[in-house]
Amino acid sequence: MNVSKWMIPIAAVLGLVGAYQAYGWPGVAFAVTALVMWALMHFNRLVHVLKRAANRPVGYVGSAVMLNAKLKTGVNLMHVVALTKSLGEQRSAKDEQPEIYRWTDGTQSTVTCHFVNGRLSEWTLVRPAGDETPQDGS
Repeated sequence: MNVSKWMIPIAAVLGLVGAYQAYGWPGVAFAVTALVMWALMHFNRLVHVLKRAANRPVGYVGSAVMLNAKLKTGVNLMHVVALTKSLGEQRSAKDEQPEIYRWTDGTQSTVTCHFVNGRLSEWTLVRPAGDETPQDGS
């Protein structure tokens, strides 16, 4: 059972009860206003990330190697979409766990990400053969 899923609603109810006990109905009105503001901020970020992603090809990322370096286990799909500024190319069947998405850059390097319950569990970077760049800068 995912405890963090329940923490926000429990905190909201406790905040409303505490506001009522401390300030009465004006306190509840203030607490509801704060909750609505919090929800609007998250909705605004979601819309901003999706608006950016709408202007790029599906499954494209500027640099797969840089994406690979920035990924961390446990981040959600929206965080990865914000990093890539692109929706991933879905490689798994719809509503199947784990969800698999792939991003490809201009050199045909790919990052394939596996999401379990909406959280990044693993990812792999695949670089095409012959993509050897000199390390000494020459």
